[in-house]
Amino acid sequence: MIDRSCRQFAEALAARQPVPGGGGAAAYAGALGAALCAMVARFDEGKPALTALSDELARAIREADAIRADLLALVDEDAAAYALVSAAYAVPRGDPERPARIEAALHEAVRPPYKIMQACARAIELLEGLSHSCSRLLLSDVGCGAMLCRGALDAANLTVCVNTASMRDRDHARSIDEDCVRLLGEWEPRAQAIADHAIGVMKKGQSHG
Repeated sequence: MIDRSCRQFAEALAARQPVPGGGGAAAYAGALGAALCAMVARFDEGKPALTALSDELARAIREADAIRADLLALVDEDAAAYALVSAAYAVPRGDPERPARIEAALHEAVRPPYKIMQACARAIELLEGLSHSCSRLLLSDVGCGAMLCRGALDAANLTVCVNTASMRDRDHARSIDEDCVRLLGEWEPRAQAIADHAIGVMKKGQSHG
């Protein structure tokens, strides 16, 4: 899936087929957010005024590239997890193994979107650091990256919920849902604060222009 062009991926997403779906789209959006993070850090790397931040920028590039790779891999991982769920629900209703197969598939299917949420949180943290050190001309890119990661975070959470809602093991489902609520509670406001900071700085610059 991830080897397709942007156009091909969008066309596949629009097609009357289950994958790629919301989970894959979330992973791809998060990967774009992480890519913007790496781009900003690369533009700032080597600037004389930011010499003191050279180690931090190198780390940001390294980690953002790794997050992007993880999220792109999760596009395919999410599709594979959906295939397991689809196959489990296709088992005849009279088969005594059907409930257990469905439950096992749901437990697997919840992993990719949960990992997407965790990866997006890591990207938001990197973007947060860059938002206070990067060039004003790059702030809009930092803000865009944060908003893409926030959208991916929210979208992945929906994909988690659609799977936990069908689990028979309600204690396990509740535990996952609570972890997701914690992730959203911490990282949504932090992503929004990055965008708000970028807008504030840009508007302040306009007022003095």
